[in-house]
Amino acid sequence: MNREELAAAYAAPGRHYHNLSHIEDCLDALARVEGISAAEREILTEAIWWHDVVYDPTRSDNEELSAQLAEQHVRADIGHEVRRLIRLTRTHNVQPDDRLGAILISIDLSILGAAPARYDAYAAAIRQEFIHVSDSDYRAGRAKVLRQFAARPVIYPDAGFAAIHDRQARDNLARELASLS
Repeated sequence: MNREELAAAYAAPGRHYHNLSHIEDCLDALARVEGISAAEREILTEAIWWHDVVYDPTRSDNEELSAQLAEQHVRADIGHEVRRLIRLTRTHNVQPDDRLGAILISIDLSILGAAPARYDAYAAAIRQEFIHVSDSDYRAGRAKVLRQFAARPVIYPDAGFAAIHDRQARDNLARELASLS
């Protein structure tokens, strides 16, 4: 699967947020990360490209399927690490000493700390991806997820992302939670 085929997967119908724009935003965020080696940047680039390649909001194994697909297509010497990083995007939890995991998760969650209008567009796009869920069930499920992020002492495991995005992310989460009640 080459980049064009990956891009086509991200352009599939029903992908309102988990689409090519999300990947481009993640790659842009990675480009601003300093202090990583070329090898680390390559691993993170592959993890970004592959982390949501399989996306069906009715399934709970998207990350696992994406990880398996990635391992079949990325270079063998980095496949295991790319797969490991992709699996972290299921829970967005990383160990304190997992530098690459902290960077990837922080990149994936960076939308939470976006300007309010951009965050609102993201929230609306997520709702469209879950259009098959009733309003009451969606509100309950979405609120549960947002409360879990808001309850974390640190939303962004990478300190640089936390310094830039944490306050705005908490404001956005609180605003969306209020709108869901």
